[in-house]
Amino acid sequence: MFVKTLGFMALVSAATLLAPLSQATSLSAAEQEELKQLKDITLNSNLSYQLIESLTTEVGNRMMGTPGDEKAVIWAQDKMKALGFDKVWTEEISNELWLRGEAQAKIVAPYPQKMTILALGGSVGTPSKGITAPVAHFATLDELKAAKPGSLDGKIAFVSYRMERHIDGHGYGAAVGTRVVGASIAAEKGALALIMRSVGTDNNRTAHTGLMRYKDGVKQIPAAALSNPDADLLVNQLKRGKPVSFHLNMSSSREKQLVKSANVIGEITGSEKPDEVVVIGAHLDSWDVGTGALDDGLGIGMVLSAAHYIAKLPKRPKRSIRVILFAAEEIGLLGAKDYVKRHKNDMDKHMIGAEWDFGSGRIYQMTPGVGASALNGVRELAGYLAPLGVSLSPQNNARAQSDMGLLSDAGMPSINFSPDGLAYFDYHHTENDTLDKVNAEDLKQTTAVYTLFSYFAAQSGIDFRQ
Repeated sequence: MFVKTLGFMALVSAATLLAPLSQATSLSAAEQEELKQLKDITLNSNLSYQLIESLTTEVGNRMMGTPGDEKAVIWAQDKMKALGFDKVWTEEISNELWLRGEAQAKIVAPYPQKMTILALGGSVGTPSKGITAPVAHFATLDELKAAKPGSLDGKIAFVSYRMERHIDGHGYGAAVGTRVVGASIAAEKGALALIMRSVGTDNNRTAHTGLMRYKDGVKQIPAAALSNPDADLLVNQLKRGKPVSFHLNMSSSREKQLVKSANVIGEITGSEKPDEVVVIGAHLDSWDVGTGALDDGLGIGMVLSAAHYIAKLPKRPKRSIRVILFAAEEIGLLGAKDYVKRHKNDMDKHMIGAEWDFGSGRIYQMTPGVGASALNGVRELAGYLAPLGVSLSPQNNARAQSDMGLLSDAGMPSINFSPDGLAYFDYHHTENDTLDKVNAEDLKQTTAVYTLFSYFAAQSGIDFRQ
């Protein structure tokens, strides 16, 4: 979701990137007509939505190690074959199993209240009878870091920082640190457990899960997230100046058992340069709450549809279009790490890529991460996308989203498409991530953008590295 400068790429000024497009174009008049036909087809098709409906209805949640993840790998292969992909294959990965179990929480005193809570992904559980202890409140992760060693002995640490809502989702970065590293920091101070306000922008009594990590050599303590209203309730009790006693009981566990999943990969084979690939992707897994409609059903529906529409053209584009549905993104980008390792010797054939793993509304901006000589081509693409409401960023420093960011780090030129994400973190990693949150009309626009980008990058022949 967040971008950084790529080593191979020259930064350019806003004036340079946004300079008027010269008369020369990379696409012929006939190819521009094909591009227009693709736009018209995608804007009048419900295929992306139908794919998401199929995935959420027939498979549901897809966390690695669950039956849903196994079904999703089969589902994805079957859909690629049915949609006309020329090649379909899997690349297997494995990892230790984590079991969520059950989680209950309540304020015991001074004013007893039931709490809505979810274990953070990867957390250990509590003892069988749970933990009951006084709450130590911290407004931010930095305040927790500043606590003295031993100051939290026998206590439950609580961080109440609330995520801010922004169209580009940048409030996530300031909030997610507590989720990722807070448990080990609290343990270093002596805490028995960590509870935190969910990393979300909603006011629903629905908790948000997400990955956390333990620091080597530090005691592993339970970690869980409270819904926003329950975090408010706990803060209000603390404001009254009386000691607050909290009870937490979690049966989550980290198992030594290895479980398997796989990246599912499909290709539309190029007619002239089949070894050169344009890569579009999403992640196939989800958390075990909700049905993964937004995260990342949206991306799955879009990239499968984009490749399908291009496959139906009378002739294949010059370059291959590769769709990667990555495994195990939610538990640490495991599929992406494996992909980069497997394909390290042909990464120079990855001409450009883009992933969808953020947002729920229409795309409003495109940011490139390409070589300076390729910027004329980027401006040409921007001209084709402008009627869809997509502007061109003045920056040339894009790192692809999520899994694909690791391909960017390995040298692949990238495009980052910025969608409206104002509502995204209302549902992110919750039971509320369900099909009804998908806006079918917005989805047509986002699918059209990915389709036009894929065709242009595959057909134009531009070397996006130069």
